[in-house]
Amino acid sequence: MAPENLTGVMEFILTGVSDRPELQVPLFFVFLVIYGMTVVGNLGIITLTSVDSRLQTPMYFFLRHLAIINFGNSTVIAPKMLINFLVKKKNTFYYECATQMGGFLFFIVAEVFMLAVMAYDRYVAICNPLLYMVVVSRQVCLLLVSIAYSYGFSTAIVIASSVFSMSYCSSNIINHFYCDTVPLLALSCSDTYFPDTVAFISAATNLIFSVTTVTVSYFNIILSILRIHSSEGRKKAFSTCASHVMAVTMFYGTLLFMYLQPKTHHSLDSDKMASLFYTLVIPMLNPMIYSLRNKDMKEALKKFIMNRK
Repeated sequence: MAPENLTGVMEFILTGVSDRPELQVPLFFVFLVIYGMTVVGNLGIITLTSVDSRLQTPMYFFLRHLAIINFGNSTVIAPKMLINFLVKKKNTFYYECATQMGGFLFFIVAEVFMLAVMAYDRYVAICNPLLYMVVVSRQVCLLLVSIAYSYGFSTAIVIASSVFSMSYCSSNIINHFYCDTVPLLALSCSDTYFPDTVAFISAATNLIFSVTTVTVSYFNIILSILRIHSSEGRKKAFSTCASHVMAVTMFYGTLLFMYLQPKTHHSLDSDKMASLFYTLVIPMLNPMIYSLRNKDMKEALKKFIMNRK
């Protein structure tokens, strides 16, 4: 990963969301609002689930870490993106680019794992409610979260180091608003078979594992709900996982759009639009999804505000 490998290319230029000059300032304010709402929403969830005694269950423990991941992922991307809207030269230095890629990979892989863990948590809560606090104990919660972060970190190190071991000796213009693997490898004058393979295997493994866990969990949840005789009981059971279903649908829908679209329709521009959604828009929407439909979160917020008066 030494700069000598770049054979003179010491920095990269990010094309950004749009290259139209008249859109730079309007887009700056749009994404400033999105990032501001992301920060407030996710820090709000982190604070409430940390201080309110009623929110000390495994479900809110995992939600807190999802909020940490969403906040981290947006913060890796948004500040540099916002600055680039206001400057003419949208450059990023070699190690800055490598750090951003590593940070993005760490948080996105951790989010994939965390959504699967949250699906398993809902499965245990609905299908085995009497054993819930035993199966999903404090030690198990800490173990699952530790695995998510450790796996995200190891994936980030392996992929980022393999990408930045390539030589970049022609164009240094990245067709993206952050340092991502595919547009960066497109600039390399080395054989990119190894980093391409590593990135593909990692993405496929993560997605298959997570989607399988979520699908199996919700298949069993649906069977369990159908066995509930009262409509009120079914409604209550479904409401406990409705927010997670919405979050999972948005997140996986975006990823599957990127990976399953035909190659004839695939382009870096479409990847860029999809990336905007799962790096900036979804982290903004998740706090709303998990808070607006949740009575405990609303009551915790009211209590928190009243205590500050």
